[in-house]
Amino acid sequence: MTIKPTHGSALVAGLLFGVGLGYAQMIDPQKVLRFLDLAGPWDPTLAFVMGGAVLVTLISFRWVLGRPRPLLDSQFYLPTRHHLDRPLLIGAALFGIGWGIGGYCPGPAIAALGLGSPNPAVFLLAMVAGSLTYRWLRDR
Repeated sequence: MTIKPTHGSALVAGLLFGVGLGYAQMIDPQKVLRFLDLAGPWDPTLAFVMGGAVLVTLISFRWVLGRPRPLLDSQFYLPTRHHLDRPLLIGAALFGIGWGIGGYCPGPAIAALGLGSPNPAVFLLAMVAGSLTYRWLRDR
C-alpha cells in the first residue's frame, strides 16, 4: 500500500485534532455532560473551546476557500446540498441525544480509545451498529 501525501497530511491533522480534543478535555464524558447540563452544575469551559474553533473557522475559511485549490489536492470537496431534509434533522437529533446520553461524539470517542477505558469502544461499536442499521433500513 502506497501512502500518498494527502494520507500523511490527514494523519497529521487527525493526530493534531485528537491532541486538541484531549487538551480541551472533550474526551472526558463527565466534562461534556456537565457542559450540556444547564439545569445542574453547569461547566461553561467547553463553550470557550467551541468559540475558539468557530473563530478560527471564520477567519481561515475565507482565506482558504479564496485559493484556487487546496495545497494537497486538486479541488475542494464542499457540500452541494443547501436544504434541510427529514433524514438530516432526524440524524442531527439522534446525534445530540447520543452525545447527551453518552458524553461522546465520534471524534472524541476515537481519541479517548487511547485512555484504555472500554466506554468509548462501546460507544463506537453502537455508533457503527446504528449506522449499518440505518443503511440496511434505507435500502429496503
